Amino acid sequence: MAALGAAVPLLLGLGLGLGLGHAAPPVVLWHGMGDSCCNPRSMGYIRGLLQRRLPGTYVLSLRLGASALQDVENSFFMNANDQVREVCGQLAADPHLKGGYNAIGFSQGGQFLRAVAQRCPSPPMLNLISVGGQHQGVFGFPRCPGESSHICDWIRKTLDLGAYTPAVQEHLVQAEYWHDPLREEDYRKSSIFLADINQERGVNETYKKNLMALKRFVMVKFLNDTMVDPPISEWFGFYKSGQAKETVPLRETPLYTEDHLGLQEMDKAGKLLFLGVEGEHLQFSEQWFCATILPFLQ
Repeated sequence: MAALGAAVPLLLGLGLGLGLGHAAPPVVLWHGMGDSCCNPRSMGYIRGLLQRRLPGTYVLSLRLGASALQDVENSFFMNANDQVREVCGQLAADPHLKGGYNAIGFSQGGQFLRAVAQRCPSPPMLNLISVGGQHQGVFGFPRCPGESSHICDWIRKTLDLGAYTPAVQEHLVQAEYWHDPLREEDYRKSSIFLADINQERGVNETYKKNLMALKRFVMVKFLNDTMVDPPISEWFGFYKSGQAKETVPLRETPLYTEDHLGLQEMDKAGKLLFLGVEGEHLQFSEQWFCATILPFLQ
């Protein structure tokens, strides 16, 4: 097994001025595992960067909990469905977002914001940018970001004991997007989050309609990623069922060919974008971010 996508400090290099003269639509950020809304080396930096490069733009970096510490803890232990529900409430109550917003999710924040798009269409999400999000889940957990290694050790043991038991599913975020290609039936039956938003137990037409309302769904894959297993999950691909070696791209999966989520139709309409960036998970330069991501936000 390889690794689980996690939020690690972002390596940001020299900036690139865009000289924009108008306020872009609001931007909503959702951090990854082990990170918080306001870490000055990650989400706090990104928020400040957006405010500098997109003058006058409202930027909301989501926090789950009463403090940054609780936000970090909730990224491990707060039921993902409860997180999405709370975020939907935050967005609906924010007057700045009434006209729509762009969303950027980092690592697990990518699939969580996709759940927001599918479940909560008001206020409308305009563009969804997933930076290292694992849209077909993960199958492995070798390391964690920053100071979270002791938590990883415990989570690893818990997942080995029973990722699909009700108690683990209800209380361990990473189990909720754990996708075991050797136990597909158990996954479809017991996954309380990922199997639902990926239409694994039947087609929710509302999910499909809401996702297709996006102007663009941008997926960024880290080309040297050793933390996400398999890395192709960042482009919505996964392992072939029944083994954990050979992977297939999105366009060869039943989710696409049977168009359970509308991804095939979105792809044909030019709404799906698959971007690659050199580097390890969540390691990118400010220059790359400004040149590649900011144009989607204007």
